[in-house]
Amino acid sequence: MIDNIRIGKNLVDLVTPKVMSILNCTPDSFYGESRVDSISTALFRAEKHIEEGADILDIGGYSSRPGADEVSENEELKRVIPVIEAVRKAFPEIIISCDTFRGKVAQESLEVGAQIINDISGGEIDPSILSVVSNFKCPYVLMHSKGTPQTMHNHANYTSIFKEVVTYFSQKLHQLQLAGVHDVLLDPGFGFAKTLEQNYALFDRLADFQFLNKPMLIGISRKSMIYNKLGVTPEESLIGTTVLHTKALLAGAKILRVHDTKEAKQVIRINF
Repeated sequence: MIDNIRIGKNLVDLVTPKVMSILNCTPDSFYGESRVDSISTALFRAEKHIEEGADILDIGGYSSRPGADEVSENEELKRVIPVIEAVRKAFPEIIISCDTFRGKVAQESLEVGAQIINDISGGEIDPSILSVVSNFKCPYVLMHSKGTPQTMHNHANYTSIFKEVVTYFSQKLHQLQLAGVHDVLLDPGFGFAKTLEQNYALFDRLADFQFLNKPMLIGISRKSMIYNKLGVTPEESLIGTTVLHTKALLAGAKILRVHDTKEAKQVIRINF
């Protein structure tokens, strides 16, 4: 498996896995502690994540939880661009990812300092995002999902979920190669158009994705596949998250997308 990604002129080593910490510029993300509602709050949270060992900050302005409200493009831009600008100015060395499926948001975020595009839709919602990523020659997080945040709950229909996700990745990687996008991270999309049982069936096959020869990014932090299984709240799901982070790392994950930076770094230190 490839164990590095190129960001600008730098090759980022993934032999020791990295932590991508979440900054949600949204009022409705499922975990309240991840939300920021001002530049000052964003900078405070960013500094805390960095002090605790974050390697990447993932900044998004459109909640992608199932059933989330629609957010206009202009509103998404208003939420994320000033935050990316401020974080880039305050912390020039940190790697910034923009969590968006829109080409224009990706374009403007890269222009003001983002270096990775994290797209929940694989270019399905706005295909222009692929040409933006190609033009900037930046890494691209390719996630598996179906539909939109508003409709994904209607699409959890699979004959074999592992086979269908592998087929999706294989086809998308070919499309990305033709589009000139070469630094790709694979995210199986836990919680996106998948039932509780399907999430765990897919999770149990994580190691089998390594044949695709792309680094895996795993986003399971405090998700419903944890708190619903345990009968707790997102706020009470850190222990379950830590257990699954450990299993993901042992299965070959190279980046953990997390709410709790310090704890995720500790999991990596124990295992590596």
